[in-house]
Parts: sequence; structure tokens; C-alpha cells
Amino acid sequence: MRRDVFFVRYGAAMMVVLLFVLGLAACGGSSEPQERPAPPPPPVTVLTVQARDVEVVREYPARVHGSRQVQIRSRVEGILRERLYEEGRVVKKDELLFRIDPERYEIALRRAEADLADARANLNHAQREWDRYSRLFAEAAVSELERDKALTVLETAQARFAQAQVAVTDARRNLGYTEVRAPVAGVTGLENLSEGNLIEWGGLLATITQHDPVHVRFAMPETDAAMRGDGRSRRAELLLPEGLKYPHPGEIDFTASVIDARTGTVTARAVFPNPDQTLIPGQFVRIRVALQNLEGVFAVPEAAVGQGRETPHLFVLDDEDAAGIRPVRLGPVSDGRQIVLEGLNNGDRVVINGQVALRDGAPVNVVETVHDDAVGDTPEGDQVTNGQISGENPEPEER
Repeated sequence: MRRDVFFVRYGAAMMVVLLFVLGLAACGGSSEPQERPAPPPPPVTVLTVQARDVEVVREYPARVHGSRQVQIRSRVEGILRERLYEEGRVVKKDELLFRIDPERYEIALRRAEADLADARANLNHAQREWDRYSRLFAEAAVSELERDKALTVLETAQARFAQAQVAVTDARRNLGYTEVRAPVAGVTGLENLSEGNLIEWGGLLATITQHDPVHVRFAMPETDAAMRGDGRSRRAELLLPEGLKYPHPGEIDFTASVIDARTGTVTARAVFPNPDQTLIPGQFVRIRVALQNLEGVFAVPEAAVGQGRETPHLFVLDDEDAAGIRPVRLGPVSDGRQIVLEGLNNGDRVVINGQVALRDGAPVNVVETVHDDAVGDTPEGDQVTNGQISGENPEPEER
């Protein structure tokens, strides 16, 4: 009985061991790795590029200034009798603005004219004496000394007559200064002294600011100033605070030759006509400047450019839709697109979306093809800056 029990227990134990071994074999499986299916090619969007001429345009904040600001000052002393203009309105050149009491200067002019008449009489007398002594000397009727005295009197009378003429001119000029006229056309400011006040020589009476044309001053980064180079474009455009394009083009007439060490910028100035007085000195605007003209270059989205260890690159597809790394030489960024100077050819297909996970030689799945003339293209003669076409006048944004 005990022997039977022993064989039963022994057989059960062997069965457990056998089952355990079979389980381990099943869990281990085959030692050779199983092949997994290859992942599908990543989907990408490509841009078919074409060479084009690109004008690099930048916008800068700017401020309007009057082209000329003239201080009207008195050139004679006296009582301010009358102001003949309305403060803040436009005056023409040579328009009468102030009148100073002219009485003392009228008297001075009459005195100078009287002195001139006296000098003229003395000169005429000296001339007659000289003529007489000259004839007598020729006839040996008078001595040489008497003739020389007559000549001296004539020359003295001529000098005094010239002095009298100058005095009349000066008196007439001072009398003219009692009427203060506008030296330039422009907008008048507030008067500094009202009627009835005593005006000293050089006293400030008012200020005139010339609004047509106006100066627009701005600062550009040193890299942009260097981009303009020697063949600097002078063309400029203005954008008003409402987002509207100013209808009159201007030109840059001054660019500083040094860089401001504090800001790293270069000061520049443009001149714009202002016939309708649309621009007001002190007004903040944006100026659009053409920095450079590039011929036969390519433009791609900035996000499509990758940076290698040495040079930037793009992914360009071959005929079998395999992406290859293409080193390129970059230019400036214009209108949100990166200019490529070297490294591309007409008709190249550049990956512009989905290139993050690509590697050199990897096959791709082209899901969309965009042609260069359909991406960010604008009508001829227009430029795009910050997403708006310069030839349009968009409505102001609602606030």
C-alpha cells in the first residue's frame, strides 16, 4: 500500500516538472528575432522654387518733423504796435506778421536824407572848384599847391557823400525792419509778446514751422544700414497710424556715417511732400525703406531652413521622392521668407513642412506640392510687410 502511494506521488511530481519545462520552452520562443514591417514614408509638403528678383524691404518706427523751424525775431527796437496774423494758421512767405512803431526810424531816415543832400551840395561845390583850379593850373595862373588843395577838398567831399549814402541806406533798412515778415511759408506758433510791449533788438516774436515738405527721422539697425551698401536706394514710403498708406512717396536724403554706440543703430532722414498738411510734426508713423535689390535668388519659408554643424541646409527631393540634405548660402529675410542666394536650382522641390523628422536619403510621401508663384506672391510693384500688401489700404482694426 505504501509502495503504491509512493509511485503515485512520484509520477505526479514528474508530471509537474515536465509541465514546468514545457512552459519555459513556450515562453522563450525562438531565439531568432521576428522581422517588423517598415514604417510608411513621412508625409511632407514641398515647394517648387523658381529664381526671381527680390526687393528687400524693412519697416521702422519714425517721427515727423518740420523741415524748417524758424524763429521770428525783431531786428530793431521799439513798441510792438500790431500783430497781423492768427496764431496757428498757415502763412505765406513774405507775409506781414508784425508792425513795430516806425516813428523814430522815419525821423532817422529823414535826417540821413538831409545829410545826404548836404553832402551832395558840398561835393558839387568841390567839383566846380577843382575844375576851375585845374584850368588855372594849366594856364600857370595858380600854383601846384593850390591845385592839390582843391583836389583834396574834392576827394573829401566824395567820401562824405558816400558816407551819407550809406547812412540813408541803413536808415531805410531799419525802417523796413519795423514790418516783420515771414521768411518762409509755414504754420505759425503762439506769439511771445503782445501788442504794446517794448521789443528789444533780437527779441523773439513767434516761431514758424514749415510743414511742406516734412522730415521723417528714424533709426535702422547697423545690419540693415550695411545691407544698403554703396548703391543706396533713396525710395521710401510711409504708413500712417491708421494703417493707411501715405499717397506721396519720399526719398532718403541723409544717413549717418557712424553707428550710435548706445543703441547700435544708424540715424537716417527722409523727405516727404505734405501739400495737404496730412502729416503733423511730432506725429509717430512707420516708414518703409527699400534696402537692397537681389537678382535671381530663391525665397523659401523660414521654418524650412535647418542648421547643420557648419552651414544651413534644406531638404530637397530627388526624382524618386527621397529627401536629400542640400547646403545653401542664405541672404536676408524679406517679407517673412528666407532668401537663398546659392544652393538651389529652378524647379527644385524643397520640403517646407514635415522636415523635422527627416534624415538624409529618407523616402517621403508628398501630400501637397506648392509652386513658388503661389506662396506669398504679390502683384507687381507691391511689397508685403507684416502680412499686408503695400498697394492696399486695409480698414483699421476694430478695438
